[in-house]
Amino acid sequence: MRTLISETELRRHRGLYFAVLGAVTVAFTLAFLFPIYWMVTGALKSPVELAQPIPTFIPESFHPGSYADAWNRMEIARYFGNTVFYAFGGWLFVLVLDVAVAYALSKLRPVLGNVILGGMLASLMLPASALLIPAYLTVTDVPLLGVNLLNTPWALWLPAVANAFNIYVLKRFFDQIPNDLLDAAAIDGAGRLRVLWSVVLPLSRPVLGVVSIFAIIGIWKDFLWPLLVLPSPAAQTLSVALSRLSLTSQVPLNMMLAGLVIASIPMVVIFLIFQRSIIGGLSAGAMKG
Repeated sequence: MRTLISETELRRHRGLYFAVLGAVTVAFTLAFLFPIYWMVTGALKSPVELAQPIPTFIPESFHPGSYADAWNRMEIARYFGNTVFYAFGGWLFVLVLDVAVAYALSKLRPVLGNVILGGMLASLMLPASALLIPAYLTVTDVPLLGVNLLNTPWALWLPAVANAFNIYVLKRFFDQIPNDLLDAAAIDGAGRLRVLWSVVLPLSRPVLGVVSIFAIIGIWKDFLWPLLVLPSPAAQTLSVALSRLSLTSQVPLNMMLAGLVIASIPMVVIFLIFQRSIIGGLSAGAMKG
């Protein structure tokens, strides 16, 4: 297998190669971890220390109570609960509906299925900002139903389900599942839903884990869309609430940083739980039948 650097050159300059590799690895690690370190330690500093023109990399005085103050004074528990509810509901709808659409396009082969898939993929070519106004008008007056979904979870859940990328990833994985397995299950008397539940989904755990991460993180970290469709403070997500509180109330900077740290913890935990699924999902096309 040919690589950018031949094995002969690699053996000749092995020390230089590992020195460059180590330096690049350390640089990228610092680039990703330093903002997290700055946010966590900034919450431990006093507001006066944070306002100094010359920043301190190690806090001169520790104020761990800023995390408790942020949780209580900023009512993070309520907005945290809202975000968990939205993320869990969106994840559930994405798995149920996107899996059904991808399974139908991959294995059931409906009429004009390729045209429908092409239309979905064409939507990925449009920038997200270009879809904001049409999506907002649709949410404020749902076609045929005439329902206003503002300040309701459906304003977040329905756009999350209409995700062409997730459907395409699922369909590509389902395409790799041998049809012989499905035919064998059908001969044994399994219907379409039974084949999906008993054959397709157990084989699709890696890609389901990847789609789950995309769905949960997509709702959790989103800011602009919840800002538009959840104007009521009682229904806002954590990211929108933190932004509003930073502008409309006298919240110390260290307390705001503590709130940002609390908002980031669930995503780190979810990534650590599903990291194996990410690796497995990346090798989804390696299935052989």
